[in-house]
Amino acid sequence: MNVQELKKRVSGGGFRPFAIRTTDGQEFEVPHPEFILIGKYTIAIRDKQGFINNIDPLHIVSARELSRRNGGA
Repeated sequence: MNVQELKKRVSGGGFRPFAIRTTDGQEFEVPHPEFILIGKYTIAIRDKQGFINNIDPLHIVSARELSRRNGGA
């Protein structure tokens, strides 16, 4: 998973909620495009409590689509 693939998921049209999994096994849900900011060297994801998680793109292992039951809008 690379930054370009994430950008396509977020701004490619027809957004679908997804979760990012990192090398340490953590998952970060992205229920809406406004919850993620993709930079050159870091990715910021806002969680449901309003906290910002900064992730190094090199530590992203995968992204999976969320079902509507798991947090999709």
